[in-house]
Amino acid sequence: MRIRNTTTTASSQFISEMNWTSTPEPDCVDYDALQVPLAVLYCLIFVLGLVGNSVALLVFLCVHSKKNSVRVFLINIACADLLLVACLPFRVLYHSRGNVWNLDPTLCKVVGNLFYVNMYISITLLGLISVDRYLKIHRGAGPRLRLPSSRWSSVVCAVVWIASFALASVLLMSGSDSQSNRCFHYKTLRGAEWKAHINMSVLVIFWLVFICLLVSYGRIALRLLRASRDKPDLPNAARYARTARKSLFVLVLFTVCFVPYHVVRVFYIKTQITDTPCYWRGVVDTANEVALLFSALNSCLDPVMYFLLSSSMRKEVLRLVGNVFRVRDFAGVSGSSSTVERTD
Repeated sequence: MRIRNTTTTASSQFISEMNWTSTPEPDCVDYDALQVPLAVLYCLIFVLGLVGNSVALLVFLCVHSKKNSVRVFLINIACADLLLVACLPFRVLYHSRGNVWNLDPTLCKVVGNLFYVNMYISITLLGLISVDRYLKIHRGAGPRLRLPSSRWSSVVCAVVWIASFALASVLLMSGSDSQSNRCFHYKTLRGAEWKAHINMSVLVIFWLVFICLLVSYGRIALRLLRASRDKPDLPNAARYARTARKSLFVLVLFTVCFVPYHVVRVFYIKTQITDTPCYWRGVVDTANEVALLFSALNSCLDPVMYFLLSSSMRKEVLRLVGNVFRVRDFAGVSGSSSTVERTD
């Protein structure tokens, strides 16, 4: 009887230990499926983002031009993009080593939080630019505020940076992950639902920003297209149409880069806090990784937006291109920007 009880107890303990160690996450998620494409693509995004944003920041800081709100926002976006691409070599290293993290687990959390913080700083500032441009065009020739536009934008940027890093600090001080050899991987949040609530709050902020962009750039484009159509004889009619197309381009760029990730993210967070079949956990993790690539891609496409929104950026880039190809007065193509297009 005693032997039987001992055997039963040992069997129960063995089964209990097996159930505890065999977590569903490694079985549900195929970590090897995308490791090579992710390593290659993140490496490419890193190179393009580093070069593009470094040149943009150099132009913004060294070229003497009028300082206004949009230029302040663009400088801050370039800084956020540079910090984001600085995280990418760690992702490249992780994926190139078979999705095994050999560095300090704390560094994994720092890099992961820094990546997302700067992505959402960039998203928020893009939304603020859309509102700023809409208000300027909507006011038209109306009375200007006495407060310099660059001052309020600098204050807003400071608030965005402080709030973002404060939230990141809270997440960094939370408990460490159980899988020390993994990083940037799927994690369940049962028992830590407060993290899921924070993630959902960030999602709400994103969709509010996206609505602002839709409304602002949509109304900008419609207003300028209507003006160029109704009064085609105006000297600036052609420029109105070009500015409208640029506004739509920025909106399309934002949509392609960020909307897929935030659609997937709704289902991703749901699987983290609810009982979900193993198959769907793997599907949502793969979709999340692919969509996150598009979000990271924005960091090397933002310099295209700088070129469109900033007259000093256009002039400097065209001047450099003209010097390279020995074309005289190449920058003169954009030298007579209209008031609607001019942002600095």
